[in-house]
Amino acid sequence: MYTILAYAIPAESHDIFHVALGDKANIKFCSSQENLFAELTGNEYDLLFLFIKNTQADISLLDAVSKRIPHVPIIFISEEENPEIVVKALRSGAFDYLSYPVSVFRIEVATGKAFENKALRHEIAYLRHKQNIVYHFSDVVAYSPVMKMALKSLEKFAKTDSTILITGATGTGKSFLSGTVHYNSPRKQKPFIKINCANIPEDLLESELFGHERGAFTSAVKLRIGRFEQASGGTLFLDEIGDISLELQTKLLRVLEEKCFERVGGNKTIFADVRIIAATNKDLQDQIAKGKFREDLYYRINVLPIRLPDLQERRDCLLPLAKYFLNKYATSLGSSARGFTDKALDQIQEYSWPGNIRQLANTIERAVILEDDVLIDVTNLSLPTEKSVQPLIVSEDNEKQSSLLGQEKELIIAALDESLWVQKIAAEKLGVSPRALNYKIKKFGITHSNWRKHK
Repeated sequence: MYTILAYAIPAESHDIFHVALGDKANIKFCSSQENLFAELTGNEYDLLFLFIKNTQADISLLDAVSKRIPHVPIIFISEEENPEIVVKALRSGAFDYLSYPVSVFRIEVATGKAFENKALRHEIAYLRHKQNIVYHFSDVVAYSPVMKMALKSLEKFAKTDSTILITGATGTGKSFLSGTVHYNSPRKQKPFIKINCANIPEDLLESELFGHERGAFTSAVKLRIGRFEQASGGTLFLDEIGDISLELQTKLLRVLEEKCFERVGGNKTIFADVRIIAATNKDLQDQIAKGKFREDLYYRINVLPIRLPDLQERRDCLLPLAKYFLNKYATSLGSSARGFTDKALDQIQEYSWPGNIRQLANTIERAVILEDDVLIDVTNLSLPTEKSVQPLIVSEDNEKQSSLLGQEKELIIAALDESLWVQKIAAEKLGVSPRALNYKIKKFGITHSNWRKHK
């Protein structure tokens, strides 16, 4: 339910506002400027109705309030219908303009537009790239019985409002299917927001999740809306939830239980009705045993658990997925590639795919770029040999183990060199996470002159 503040609305019109908004929002009326600014300082509102009786002389109050709450839509109300005043009000920060007296219908329309606009702005604000989402479960490539069973469960889960925990190895499609769940849920018309908890430094993750007030820390030059607030009414996907610190886990638990939080550096309590989908490639019960994950948070997010199978467990999906990615990348890149040679198909089927679907997609994309013929051959698949992807097997023969480690280092250096020493691209080529690649780089002491050195 939304929270709305209405300033200086004549008492005889209060019932009209209650009729228009009663079942959608809690509305609070205030009559003095002192009370108005006190409310805006101590509380967080989703919408403000601002009534000013005489606008010919000045609308400075609107300007002052707009600067105080730039993220909150303001519906300006006046007894005048002077076009010049309307333009001035909109330029001063008003979202909409209503002439007094107002009707129930006009309030409903203006409020609906304001909330829709706010939701869209919040969703777009953090959208860094196009989301790779299949909107219908029937469009997901699933030929293996184990994958069909997982999809059937997710389709049932989507119809509820309970928290979902998706587990599975890196690259199995956890992030991808979270979007499918959202767009088949009752919240599909509301925002769908993703955040990868492993890709954001710990000292910034709290601000990303909950937002921050201006001046909360040195670089906080303006108010920032967090992901929870942005996703209000919709779905928030917390990827790699197993990587967040214990301190932040405590704060996250409170939000999930009480559905409220404060921005970093702020004291306003903000309520957010958000459906959570969490994902991890870690064994959270093992993390609990090691004291790295809160048991109470685990039980809070593990309401509807689902595990996505590795590509090794869904071999029937391999070739259909390869053909799907071929068509996708050939179309987007304008390539003439339309299929695979028999040798390429055999190699795709025989390879172990440790990076799962993500590795398969990256491999096909690279092959489409490199292939000049209509059929992709093994040369352009460029798959590493199975020996090169098994360097972690411990051998009793120290000389053999040293050789395997040397192959692993050479493989990493080769991938980095092909990627112009951009670690993120190299990680995609190798089918591992950037964090795993960074660990290996440090382990082998690999350096490059282009990399920034940290003292």
